[in-house]
Amino acid sequence: MMQGLVFRSTGSFYEVLADDGKRYSCRLRGKLRLDESKETNPVAVGDRVLFDLEQNSGSIYEISQRTNHILRQSVKKTGHSHVLAANVDQVILVVTLKQPRTSLGFIDRFLVSAESFRIPQVLVFNKSDLLSEKDHMETEKLRALYESIGVKTLLLSAKEDADISEVFTLLQRKVSMVAGHSGTGKSTLLNRLSPTIHQSVSEISGFSEKGTHTTTYAEMFELNKNSFIIDTPGVKEWGLVDMDQPEISDYFPEMRDRRLGCKFGARCIHVNEPRCAILESVASGEIARTRYESYLSMVLGEDNRK
Repeated sequence: MMQGLVFRSTGSFYEVLADDGKRYSCRLRGKLRLDESKETNPVAVGDRVLFDLEQNSGSIYEISQRTNHILRQSVKKTGHSHVLAANVDQVILVVTLKQPRTSLGFIDRFLVSAESFRIPQVLVFNKSDLLSEKDHMETEKLRALYESIGVKTLLLSAKEDADISEVFTLLQRKVSMVAGHSGTGKSTLLNRLSPTIHQSVSEISGFSEKGTHTTTYAEMFELNKNSFIIDTPGVKEWGLVDMDQPEISDYFPEMRDRRLGCKFGARCIHVNEPRCAILESVASGEIARTRYESYLSMVLGEDNRK
């Protein structure tokens, strides 16, 4: 029996950093593959696992209990979810207002997924070098909005800024997961953080202003002895998993306490109910309308890519 941390997942094999300091290529034992779980990948990067070693390759037979995980709806298998990473201390979403533009709906769904496990969130607004004066004003308004609900934000150009020490500092003594649309500069940022990281990067299509997938599977990198970062494939859309309508507002920090003041209490879903504290707060400006619109799209099951 050996123990280790899953560093890479390709779907067919897993690279595990064992407690002996060596890395082993492992596959899943049949029992785990046939589990009735609704997760498309029973083992995720960041999982602690037990495995048997046979001629320098391993067979994973047990997954240690997770402290948390980041889920999204599987785009390939209806009714299933995909685990992007497990046992993380914080999540970092790289977003851009240009080339490509990240929708607020996408941002808010990502934050809700992390907030459902109370995982701290960071928004990195990248490609500051492409922003006009008007774009900068819009960015600062968005940063103020998200900072007001407890989300750390940064504005930078991963390609041009000489100093990215603030990002590096945020990663210290943590396991961090980084995500974002293809083309937002996620891989460029990672490559700047460590000389041992060599993620592929690609140019944005001038026709569609969208990026192409350069990261095809999740992988963990060691920045130093106590700091790790998990890169994930570019995500086009973000579907929520196993959330009932009444609970979604609990994952909006600005709604969490206010919803207790609703006439119908926990049964209120804040759409058109009378004496709804959330609707009153939106009307008064205490809750941003963009955030409420994101909330509505989640409750009503609408498209999140706009």
